[in-house]
Amino acid sequence: MPNSTVESAATQKDALKKSSVALLGVFGPKTELRALMRLSSGRVKEVKPGSRVASSTVVAIDAEGIMLRQSGQTQRIAIPGR
Repeated sequence: MPNSTVESAATQKDALKKSSVALLGVFGPKTELRALMRLSSGRVKEVKPGSRVASSTVVAIDAEGIMLRQSGQTQRIAIPGR
């Protein structure tokens, strides 16, 4: 398969907002899932439940995304494109 075909199949234009926290992917065994997050600074961080991300805490990770809690509010961040 040509590189251009692979690139277009593997990427989505503007899927991630550059100024906010974004979920890049989830990996690991079901009992110990981890996630890769891109922070608003552009830095990439591996997280697990209990990790701090910006001013939030990771409360859960599943195959579809993660749950973050901040100031008593819980928010789900899904993997882009799903």
